[in-house]
Amino acid sequence: MTIVLYELVGRDAARPFSPHCWKTAMALAHKGLDISSVPTRFLEVPAVEGGVSKTVPVIRDGETVVADSFAIALYLDEAYPEGPTLFSGEGGKAMARFIERWSQLTIHPYVTTAALMDLLAMQDEANAAYFRTSREQRFGKRLEEVMAARDAGLAGFRASLEPLRSMLAWQPFIGGQSALFADYIVFGALQWARIASPYQLLDDNDVVAQWFERCLDLHGGLGRMVAAA
Repeated sequence: MTIVLYELVGRDAARPFSPHCWKTAMALAHKGLDISSVPTRFLEVPAVEGGVSKTVPVIRDGETVVADSFAIALYLDEAYPEGPTLFSGEGGKAMARFIERWSQLTIHPYVTTAALMDLLAMQDEANAAYFRTSREQRFGKRLEEVMAARDAGLAGFRASLEPLRSMLAWQPFIGGQSALFADYIVFGALQWARIASPYQLLDDNDVVAQWFERCLDLHGGLGRMVAAA
């Protein structure tokens, strides 16, 4: 059965950019499942599956609807145990929870700073107005002021990835010899930046950049099917 995936897009329906939707797309590919993507813009999210969630991703698998990327991954591992595991046991679930919090507290804030105006430019007129208003309320300043800090913050951002960089010197993936959902969490954040903005977050020689390239090649090069900005 084909699983329906609601993915966040801008004016171009072929460029899903949400880090959380990318986590789910990679998880579905990891399990070897067929999907039907439903491109969804910000203002369309409240109507998805009768308003089940304020955010996407959301999946529909037959009569089952699941929202939230982590909840979807847990569901997929339980519902499709015959496919490769996303967590490799309870310890892997706990590790992925930690990685998710680390990514959202370490990577997401800087990607937001670096790509904010590019994300705005990806939207159509109505969604751009929503994006600007909602984000300026969140930050308490104009988007242009937020993005102005990106150059000054770049070195600090790269330094903050040292725990990941150090670990990847010992193994090819966060999950060990092969990728797990923990990899897709961090991949989603960097894929968000890659699709939204041409701003270079990582030095090409960085082992984190090399790990990201390996992730782009996974599942038949799924990550590369959307070109970089």
